[in-house]
Amino acid sequence: MKDSIKLSWKQDMAFEAEVDGYTIMLDSKKENGEKGAGPRPKPLAMVALAGCTAMDVISILKKMKVDVEDFNVAVDGTLTDEHPKKFTAMHLIYEFRGNNLPIDKLERAIELSLERYCGISATYKSALTLTHEIRLM
Repeated sequence: MKDSIKLSWKQDMAFEAEVDGYTIMLDSKKENGEKGAGPRPKPLAMVALAGCTAMDVISILKKMKVDVEDFNVAVDGTLTDEHPKKFTAMHLIYEFRGNNLPIDKLERAIELSLERYCGISATYKSALTLTHEIRLM
């Protein structure tokens, strides 16, 4: 199995990525003199993790017949101070809202995602520390 994307330089530090038929603009921070035409690449690494595990968790909870009214995943990333500035840790915050949510099933769904199904977490775990917590809204 293989996945592919294409990245094309537009101008200055702006690039356009083609992903699954969608276009995503990437750019540097505005404070670096750039236009800020899109997000920076490093935060997108956190988006990939959040999206991967969130899709797993919702799918698993549906199979468990857990009725979630609202669900969010936040990710805090810790970077080194020196170059290359790389992630050393990512902390996932799973936020759930619903009536009488069974915490054991929420935790099990997260565990299954992070340990078995999410390919992004499996990839990242070999390079950085992954931690998580659950918050009920």
